[in-house]
Amino acid sequence: MAAELTVPQLSAKHRPTLDQALSAIRSRAYWSPHPEHPKAYGETAPADGLAAFEALRGTRIDLGQPGTDGWTGAEKSPYGPELGVEYPHVDPDVLLPAMKAGMAAWRDAGPEARALVCIEILARISARTHEFAHAVMHTSGQAFMMAFQAGGPHAQDRGLEAVAYAYEEQTRVPGQADWSKPQGKKDPLELGKTFTAVPRGIALMIGCNTFPTWNGYPGLFASLATGNPVLVKPHPRAVLPLALTVQVAREVLAEAGFDPNLVALAVERPGEGIAKDLAVRPEIKLIDYTGSTEFGDWLEANARQAQVYTEKAGVNTVVLDSTDNYKGMLANLAFSLSLYSGQMCTTPQNLLIPRDGIATDAGHKSYDEVVADLAASVGGLLGDDARANALLGALVNPDVKTRLEAAAGLGEVALASREVTNPEFPDAVVRTPVMVKLDAAKPDPEAPFLSECFGPVSFAVAVDSTADALDLLRRTVREKGAMTVGAYTTSPDTERALEEVCLEESAQLSLNLTGGVYVNQTAAFSDFHGSGGNPAANAALCDGAFVSNRFRVVEVRRQA
Repeated sequence: MAAELTVPQLSAKHRPTLDQALSAIRSRAYWSPHPEHPKAYGETAPADGLAAFEALRGTRIDLGQPGTDGWTGAEKSPYGPELGVEYPHVDPDVLLPAMKAGMAAWRDAGPEARALVCIEILARISARTHEFAHAVMHTSGQAFMMAFQAGGPHAQDRGLEAVAYAYEEQTRVPGQADWSKPQGKKDPLELGKTFTAVPRGIALMIGCNTFPTWNGYPGLFASLATGNPVLVKPHPRAVLPLALTVQVAREVLAEAGFDPNLVALAVERPGEGIAKDLAVRPEIKLIDYTGSTEFGDWLEANARQAQVYTEKAGVNTVVLDSTDNYKGMLANLAFSLSLYSGQMCTTPQNLLIPRDGIATDAGHKSYDEVVADLAASVGGLLGDDARANALLGALVNPDVKTRLEAAAGLGEVALASREVTNPEFPDAVVRTPVMVKLDAAKPDPEAPFLSECFGPVSFAVAVDSTADALDLLRRTVREKGAMTVGAYTTSPDTERALEEVCLEESAQLSLNLTGGVYVNQTAAFSDFHGSGGNPAANAALCDGAFVSNRFRVVEVRRQA
């Protein structure tokens, strides 16, 4: 097919971005090509984005995919409105062979061309960030500003980060080499060798409900940039952002002269549950998944033909030992517990507090005082309904509401949840967090704090000492996993002990955060999201290991 976008054109446009991304993953310094502020996209962008989103409602997104055998779609916004968008339902027996047809040309294009095409896809998505933000908001329940940032520039950053790692790993080996081995008085042995990064096969990206783009883009772009076609299977409640992503990707691939079927969409009918069937098909060689531990474990055990990358559940913990900024600690933790109603895989759940209290710059604070002060800080942060709506968003599904309501019966309630009305979306289910007091000294293998309670629920766990907190931290990370660990201490010895636990159990640690950086936020190109070294996830977003096994290097030797 004729290419409207040539590699030289793409190189002139995007090679500087690729080079900066490569520099950023090596330096780990702050960098982003995608603006975080809505005004950066132009004066009319907010209105244009909203109009574009509204124009999608009640329509059919026809991607022109092979194997389309019907239409489906039943998304309802957590804020109330029905989206009414229909998507193609596909027959995988027809679609998967069509996806494989374009692999050879995509492989032969080489790492640089693939990276540049991926960056063009991301650039076009970036230009539509306001539209995507509304799509993320009305499928995930995130408040608009969070949907804009996390679903837009931060997700795009994570996708670009994966492209950079993919390019770096594929170009680690030269494309060709002349080999000459001396033979003394005889002529040397001489060979010409070529090395080609060869894709594994079709990748299946299984999307999540809460962060469809942020969690979806790393796997999608890591696979595509390493030469693999990608079949995107969205969560049935969060199809629209990924359907738009697939639409853009197919357009760019076609314009660049490649088969648009290298990226395709698989949407299930209500209750169909196609992920299990797709995951074990022999054509599927890579799987990326974010979601429950149960299904993640099932994928790892049953999709034996594929390389499986999972981000599952964990028990995120904060150890409170001491602080020299008590007010800052409380404010930081209050924000972390409140953001997006705790519906983040990185939100702290267990707050481990010595029962004798902690030393602070405001004097010694007992366990009860720390808990009461933190509850008051959350209450103050969310006391104004407008600010509460902007921070909390909406509960993503009824299961979260059920867990929230049940949590109040697990122990003494230090902070009760309250209902917040959203005047713009009166059907939205908005609830403030609940905080429950628990005691680690009571031996109970089924203690609530030993399992994840996803949503706006936290446990203030009384422990005998900081040493006991470290033991409990080690146990929960080892047995249940953790995406994040936080800690507050003024003791160098305690800090070293915390580091040692996290190094041994492969958990990402944040120490003494009291400003505008929070334990549940990570920055692309600098922070690793997860480690791949504990049960919460078997991969990190992003590192070399996340991309290097998505391709193999195949060598051809020729007699010189």
